Amino acid sequence: MTKYGLRGRVLAFTVLPTLIIGCLLAGYFTFHRYQQLEEYIIEQGISVIEPLAIASEYGMKQNNRELLKRLLGLTHRKNSSFIKSIAVFDLHNQLFVTSNFHRELHRLRLPGSSRIPDLTSIEYQGDDIILRTPILEEVSLTESSLLERQAQPVVGYIAIQMNTDHALIIQYRDTAVAVLIVLAGLILSLYFGLNLVSVVIDPINRMVRAVYQIREGRLDTRVRGQMRGELDMLKNGINAMAKAIAEYHNEMQMNIDQATSDLRETLEQIEIQNVELDMAKKRAQEAARVKSEFLANMSHELRTPLNGVIGFAKQLMKTPLVSNQLDYLGTIEKSAKNLLNIINDILDFSKLEAGKLTLEQIPFSLRDVINETMTLLAPSAHDKGLELSLRVDASVPDLLTGDPLRLQQILTNLAGNAIKFTEQGNVDIHISADNSPNTERVNLAIRIRDTGIGMSQQQQYQLFQPFNQGDSSISRRYGGTGLGLVITQKLVQQMGGNIQVESHLEQGSLFILTLPMQPASQQAEEHPQLKVLTDEPVLLIEADAWARQACLSQLEEWKMRVFAIAQVEESERLNQLHFTTLLMGLPAKPDLTALPAQLEQIRGHYDRLVFLLNSHDPQLQAQLLALGASHCLSKPVPHSKLLAALLSSHSYTPTQQQPAPRPQRLPLNVLAVDDNPANLKLITAMLDDLVQEVHSCQNGRQAVELAQRMEFDLIFMDIQMPVLDGISATQAIRQEGCNQHTPIIAVTAHAIPGERERLMAQGMDEYLAKPIDEQQLDQLLRELGLPPSDGKPRKPRPEPGLLCPPMIADARADAPNQVAIASAHTEQLRDAELALRQAAGKPELAQEMLQMLLDGLPEIESLLAHAASQPSEDMVTAIHRLAGSAAYCGLPGLQSHCRQLEQALRAGIPCADLEPELLELQDLLQRLRAENGIASA
Repeated sequence: MTKYGLRGRVLAFTVLPTLIIGCLLAGYFTFHRYQQLEEYIIEQGISVIEPLAIASEYGMKQNNRELLKRLLGLTHRKNSSFIKSIAVFDLHNQLFVTSNFHRELHRLRLPGSSRIPDLTSIEYQGDDIILRTPILEEVSLTESSLLERQAQPVVGYIAIQMNTDHALIIQYRDTAVAVLIVLAGLILSLYFGLNLVSVVIDPINRMVRAVYQIREGRLDTRVRGQMRGELDMLKNGINAMAKAIAEYHNEMQMNIDQATSDLRETLEQIEIQNVELDMAKKRAQEAARVKSEFLANMSHELRTPLNGVIGFAKQLMKTPLVSNQLDYLGTIEKSAKNLLNIINDILDFSKLEAGKLTLEQIPFSLRDVINETMTLLAPSAHDKGLELSLRVDASVPDLLTGDPLRLQQILTNLAGNAIKFTEQGNVDIHISADNSPNTERVNLAIRIRDTGIGMSQQQQYQLFQPFNQGDSSISRRYGGTGLGLVITQKLVQQMGGNIQVESHLEQGSLFILTLPMQPASQQAEEHPQLKVLTDEPVLLIEADAWARQACLSQLEEWKMRVFAIAQVEESERLNQLHFTTLLMGLPAKPDLTALPAQLEQIRGHYDRLVFLLNSHDPQLQAQLLALGASHCLSKPVPHSKLLAALLSSHSYTPTQQQPAPRPQRLPLNVLAVDDNPANLKLITAMLDDLVQEVHSCQNGRQAVELAQRMEFDLIFMDIQMPVLDGISATQAIRQEGCNQHTPIIAVTAHAIPGERERLMAQGMDEYLAKPIDEQQLDQLLRELGLPPSDGKPRKPRPEPGLLCPPMIADARADAPNQVAIASAHTEQLRDAELALRQAAGKPELAQEMLQMLLDGLPEIESLLAHAASQPSEDMVTAIHRLAGSAAYCGLPGLQSHCRQLEQALRAGIPCADLEPELLELQDLLQRLRAENGIASA
């Protein structure tokens, strides 16, 4: 309810209008009555003063005061009810005669500077009204005076002072009457209002109280009493409503009772179902655990014989075999790898579903990874007679940081699907990069287009569903598990990219991938012999437009002058042009009888012939080489093989390049610190070839003690070490001693994004990733150890026997890290060439480091056999040391797997969840033993 109730509102709406209207009318009529009385008095005064002024003319003219006094007195007595005083003044505004003398007689006189008015004037002074009328001299009314209209001369003026007391009395009487009338009306309206309250408001209040009681639940409440008209109808309606609500309430209570009874029964059934669901959940969890164990065991059991098949196939390929046998062994190896890929797909899908798949962040060569993928996929495309073309824009950097294995897996899945679902035509892969000014990130755009069967909109909606290939006929016709695209999508999303598809039935498909990549700290140097190809004329004959564009793009990237045509018949446009090389593209089954005639048409236009064959058949390649070709390359041609073919006519033999002379040792005293004996031996050997004096320590405590006694030009500090880690040792060296400002380079195999910035923020001067590259090591020694080119020393050198003086730190430019390029796959577990490079070209050192790694295998295998009971810190340390040793021994596959395990363990994943990866690590170690002729422990 509001502040004022209904009763107050009714009374207010009844009384207030009467009061307001009565007051307005009474005020209006009272004021109007006063105005009328005032006007009446003024009219009476004018009717007295004007005749009196005419009568006073004679007395003024005769200067007869007595006469005027009697006239004024008589007039005053007759009108004494409203006239207070009458006075006559002469022309000089002097009193001539008055009807009575009193103290306020001066109020009748005109002000000193005022002239006598021409007509009667009215002046209000308080409650008095003063009238003034001039006394005019009468003139003879002759004809000349009427024509000239001469003004009558004034002889004086007469003033009358009138009071309004009588008018005020009458006004007060009228006001009192008006107030009485208003009060009578107010009383009458109040009476009617109270009557309305008793007749209308009280019944309404009773009905309101009854409604409140009904709302509170007292449904037996009824409205009582006699009412009239609509109020009686409203009373009956409220009573009927209360009766209906009571009936509905009773019925609802009965329904609630019934529903409560049913609910009790339902809850009992739900409790039984919850127990059954809990039991089913436990069974499902047990089944999931059994499935995980089964996948892990099957992964181990399947991959172990497959690794044996692949390994012995490679060993057999090293023996003297004929070409057919080599081809058969290559087929066996590829088939085993395909089976291994299927197993890996199933495991990857399981890891992706569980969210346990971790991505590597290592440097790799993008073009090498793509070329290797295309080389693996080319035979399947050649068998179907498809044109498989690859085009990488020149703006795409070659050295990137990421996971090359997963990138190759994505390309293999998408390109493999394109080949699988394309019966004739082309499969084109185009890789480009955006033009973003942000040099810390490269967005790769990969477009894979085919001319296959295409997909409808419904099939595209179901495309990324596991174990689904659009419709059942697809899987029956083409085979496959339906996991490839699901794994691809999840991998792309985990890399931070996205994947889109555009397709129409019978018009092919286009997959568009966008992958954010980070360029490596230092890009690969340009091939030293590329300059000889600049402006070299090349004739390209390729019938397929996509393949022609891909080859043309690669040749133009090398700045060659290319003349591209589709058919030999178009050679009429060559005129007298001469080319160094003829690149001729051929289909899978070329017409060998017509080919010599075609070559004869352009025989004098080229010096050297290179066939680009859409086949991998060695016999066909031999037949084409017999036609005079210098090379026969299978499409899509890797850029390295094409470059080697083009450089074959130049004096460039990269495989037989003479070793460079050993550089002169730098005049530096260097300290190397590493807890791994193999790593310490390697870095010491590498530094011994580059600097004059090298000292070594096996932990951070020894490094701190040695740094307090001796001054060094550079310190190479490992990060993870027992006794005292590299960070703590660096901070201790910075606090005291003679090496407070000596450059300290962090040496670690933990090459993840942000690691360099983190280490430099904790006191390091530079970052060096394992395995150490000798060229980068030499660059760091020259940049941080030698004085600047201007001849000024970086810091003062103390004389022998003297204490180290305080040293001033120099601002050093960040030297870009150059890290070793990890290939996505390796032919063998140990890469002999890589191991030799890591050992600074010393075979004895490489073999000694490998032997040290093999001697430490029993300890690692013992930890792996009891991984579930080992502390996670011990496992991380052991696997980290194994990764560092593998990096220096030329074992990129083992190193990559150890890094994945280390990242997973550092992320807090228990060893029980990493059982498949630990089993795979055991397989790799057994394989390493087998390759080196060591029996299993």
